[in-house]
Amino acid sequence: MVCFRVFPVPGSGLVLVCLVLGALRSYALELTLQDSGKATCLYAKWQMTFRVRYETTNKTYKTQTISDLGTVTYNGSICGDEQSGPRIAVQFRSGFSWIANFTKAASTYSIDSISFSYNTSDDTTFPDAKDKGMHTVYHPLAIKIPLNKIFRCSSLSTLENNDVVQHYWDVHVQAFVQNGTVSKNEFLCDKDKTSTVVPTIHTTVPSPTTAPTPKEKPEAGTYSVNNGNGTCLLATMGLQLNITQDKVASVININPNTTHSTGSCQSHTALLRLNSSTIKYLDFVFAVKNENRFYLKEVNVSMNLVNGSVFSIANNNLSYWDAPLGSSYMCNKEQTVSVSGAFQINTFDLRVQPFNVIEGKYSTAQDCSADDDNFLVPIAVGAALAGVLILVLLAYFIGLKCHHAGYEQF
Repeated sequence: MVCFRVFPVPGSGLVLVCLVLGALRSYALELTLQDSGKATCLYAKWQMTFRVRYETTNKTYKTQTISDLGTVTYNGSICGDEQSGPRIAVQFRSGFSWIANFTKAASTYSIDSISFSYNTSDDTTFPDAKDKGMHTVYHPLAIKIPLNKIFRCSSLSTLENNDVVQHYWDVHVQAFVQNGTVSKNEFLCDKDKTSTVVPTIHTTVPSPTTAPTPKEKPEAGTYSVNNGNGTCLLATMGLQLNITQDKVASVININPNTTHSTGSCQSHTALLRLNSSTIKYLDFVFAVKNENRFYLKEVNVSMNLVNGSVFSIANNNLSYWDAPLGSSYMCNKEQTVSVSGAFQINTFDLRVQPFNVIEGKYSTAQDCSADDDNFLVPIAVGAALAGVLILVLLAYFIGLKCHHAGYEQF
């Protein structure tokens, strides 16, 4: 835990802010605000990422994922007073900020609104952006929580506004903390209330000097994402995770019956997120290329291993499962998605369609066997040419031998 001590702002009584860094490519933020009497007045812990689509100078569009916040400050975070309610203010990168406002009623308090500001003048984050400057998206929420209860939402929550998608999960927050003590009584978000899955993942961890014990073929599960207008992403696959940490290899089969799926769909990107009691998130991020094809561009994972450690890996420069828009990608044989040297995903009975899903059904599939055929064709042609060449040479040598034999008869 890294603590930042801040001078009190008149009327706020803010004296301490603490941050806990978490999984790779996403921050687990933990914030404790104390009043002038050193009593806790607000507590929050959450994870968040942002996805921004922007136009470039050559009139194309790019999508940038913002999950590594870099150096973080908290100027403007307050406990609240008679004139204004509590506020969490986070500043990061070059001109980026995130603010959550809270209000209070007689017996409840509310997460009133969230705003996110980003700076397209930051060439590192938004290379070749056409419209330079600050942009802000604002979301009124009005989530009401009983006083003296802590709000919890472990499920993925998504806020969308024009070209900005915000993802939140593992959220714990209590404003207007009573008597300086954070409550142990939880108020669950609707998604956590309706979620009944309790994932069970079978794991084998061999000794460091041996290869992981082979696992049986994982059961294929069907996962989907809805965007309010119906199903926007479909995926059917058996998943087997191969993990190496501290020279210890493990193989994990994902049980689809106890795995929860969420996500989001945009015009040029789509996210499928799987989570369970041990998997914080397993993200499959799809993208559109050349305006006519889709592919798997990014995989992010953070999960708890049986030894109590946290395993986190991310790669946003992948190129798998390529197929035309308007179709699905299918591969019944075993495939391997190599995310890093320490993390690979074996897929079985795969079929996925992240864009242009109609009536919740898969479109015509492009089979991965077509890729094999593409390799077989030049091999077959080469073999045929080699055969013809051999026949020509044999005929030449036979004819030459006969010609010399005819001379010997005279």
